[in-house]
Amino acid sequence: MDGEGRPVASLGEPETVTYLRSSAKPFQAIPLVTSGAADHFGLTEAELAIACGSHSGEDLHARVVAGMLEKIGLDESFLKCGVHDPFDRATAERLRRDGESPGLLRNNCSGKHTGMLALSRHLGASPESYDDPAGHVQQAILRAVAQFSGVHEAEIAVGTDGCGVPVFGVSVSTMALMYARLVAPPSDFDEETRGACARLTAAMTAYPELVGGTVERFDTEVMRAGRGLFISKIGAEGVYTAGVLPCEMWPKGLGLAFKIEDGEDRRARSTIAIEALSQLNVLDEDAQKTLSPYASFPVLNHRGEIVGKIRAAFSLERV
Repeated sequence: MDGEGRPVASLGEPETVTYLRSSAKPFQAIPLVTSGAADHFGLTEAELAIACGSHSGEDLHARVVAGMLEKIGLDESFLKCGVHDPFDRATAERLRRDGESPGLLRNNCSGKHTGMLALSRHLGASPESYDDPAGHVQQAILRAVAQFSGVHEAEIAVGTDGCGVPVFGVSVSTMALMYARLVAPPSDFDEETRGACARLTAAMTAYPELVGGTVERFDTEVMRAGRGLFISKIGAEGVYTAGVLPCEMWPKGLGLAFKIEDGEDRRARSTIAIEALSQLNVLDEDAQKTLSPYASFPVLNHRGEIVGKIRAAFSLERV
């Protein structure tokens, strides 16, 4: 979809309704900025980036989130995101070797949750209830999702995400529209929202390692390869979203979204994302070369022989 809400290309079943999962994070951060909470607590561009991210749980990420909590006068015990092993393999192995629990700060959603805590504090709401679907924080987020999606609040499917806060369900085509509006907000959006879009997209492109990780994270590698031209955000269960900032090829911006129906997160998602972005003339030759390790994968048998290849085999249907 382009920034004016016009379909550009499609494939499969774009009207399928499914959950945004972590692709919702930039929109969950919109009220953090529009409310004035980000400025009130002096959140940096890096801290806004990690609020939009699904970070790898490296020491870098834990430090940034801890710094955010210190600014808002809370500690990690207020986080309700739960605990899981860091996505970063080296960090996870080190913690296991040292007998250390990963802790809440290393949860990939801890930046998002800390942003919600900051909004709660700024609104004068109880930080203990920031995850309440009927509370001030989550209702502000629901309004933001409705604004960007163009779907009435009552018609947005709401469930519970893996990290415990509300998760939003819209059609895949609507997800693409949301990302087009994020990178190229319509002129009828209020000034505060347009400013928030600019700040969050700038933060994500400036600090891609805080959106993903320092190594082996697709979002990070895509944004590094794009050199500020676009943002990339994965969601669980095979969701992928990207927004291309206004440029010569796409002067109104562009939003891309897809869902792998069976939830495949590794081989299919990156392969399809790179091929789709290439067909949309978003990736130049250097970017395609940089991302080639994610574009196709060898199939090995149990003797270690290459017997096949995972590759893209589709053509987007231009509208």
